[in-house]
Amino acid sequence: MNTADHALKYMNTAVFSVSKEFYFQSAGPTFWWIELFFSRSRKAGERFVVKESSLFFDAFISEAKAFWGAANGESLDSGPWIETDDNGVEWPFEATAIRHQGERVLILRQLGKSYQRQLRMLQMGREQLLTNERLEAEVSKRTTLIRVREEEVASRLLAASGFRDLETGAHVKRIGLYSESMAAALGWSQQRVDDIRSAAPMHDVGKIGIPDSILLKPGRLDQAEFEIMKSHTQLGAKILEGTGIEMIEMARNIALCHHERWDGSGYPRGLAGDATPIEARIVSIVDVYDAMVHKRVYKEPIPEHDTLDYIRSASGRHFDPALVKVFFNIIDRIREIKSAVSEDDPAFHVF
Repeated sequence: MNTADHALKYMNTAVFSVSKEFYFQSAGPTFWWIELFFSRSRKAGERFVVKESSLFFDAFISEAKAFWGAANGESLDSGPWIETDDNGVEWPFEATAIRHQGERVLILRQLGKSYQRQLRMLQMGREQLLTNERLEAEVSKRTTLIRVREEEVASRLLAASGFRDLETGAHVKRIGLYSESMAAALGWSQQRVDDIRSAAPMHDVGKIGIPDSILLKPGRLDQAEFEIMKSHTQLGAKILEGTGIEMIEMARNIALCHHERWDGSGYPRGLAGDATPIEARIVSIVDVYDAMVHKRVYKEPIPEHDTLDYIRSASGRHFDPALVKVFFNIIDRIREIKSAVSEDDPAFHVF
C-alpha cells in the first residue's frame, strides 16, 4: 500500500473512477461500508454498480451523473447524511463528485472520527455553557448575560448550518419576531417570550443534512425526494437534543414538530391537537405565512390576501384554530415585522 492509500485509509475515504456507463472502479483502499452503497458487477469484473438501497446516496448519484455530463463546475458536494447498518448502528457519510480533464471521480468519506470529534467539541461547549449558566443564575444581575450567551449559541448553530437552502437571515429573523409577538399576545412570561424569539429561527436547522439536489431543486419534489426532505425535522431534533437549556429544548421541539398538523396528518409523528407542543404550533403558522408571501427557489411570492385566506381555510385542519385567531388579532404587528425585516436588506443576507 503506497503513501496515498495509507492516507486515504486513515481518513476512511474511498475513491472511485467512474466510466461513461457509470461503473465505479476502486482507485484506492476498500472498506466494509462500501457494501452499503455498491455491489460488484458480474459483467464488469472488479467494478461496482450502485445498489440503489440508500435514498440519500442514490439522490446524490443522480445529481452527480448530471454534473459529470455537464460542462460547468469542478466538484459537487453531498453534505453529510446518516446511514444505518443491519445492526441499527448509525454511520455518517459525505460524498464529492469531481470532474477534472475529462476524468470522473467519486470520493466517499465515512465521517466517523471527524464527525464524532465535532460532536464531542459541541458537547463540551454545551457542558461549559451549562456550568456557566448555573453559576450565573445564582446572581440575578447576570441573567441578561445568560440570555446573550444562549442567543449566541443559537446564532452559531444557525451559522453552522450554512443556510444551504438559500433562506436568508431575514427569513429566520422574521420567524423569531413573529413567534415572539404571538407568545406575548398569549400572555407568556417574559422568559418564555424571549426563549421562543431565539428558538424559532432554528426550526429548519436539520436541513444541513439534506442533499443539495433536493434542497435547491427549483420545482416540485417527487415522493422519494419528499421523504428525504421530511427527515430534516428529526435531524434537527438530534442536533439540538440533550443540552438541558430551556431555550434550546424549545428549539428542539420546534425543529421536530413544526410540520405536524392539528388534524394529525403532518409529520414526522402524525401528532394531533395539543399533542404537538404549542411553540411548534405557533411556528407552523408563521413559517407558512412567511414562506408563502416571499419568493423561494421553487416559487414566486403569493399575494398576502391569498395567503391569509389559506390560513383561515386551514384553521382546524393544518393549524390550531385558537392560535389562528391570535395570529389575526396581531396581523398589524405581523405586517410591521414583514416590512421592517426586508429580504432586500443586505444586513440579513449573511447570518
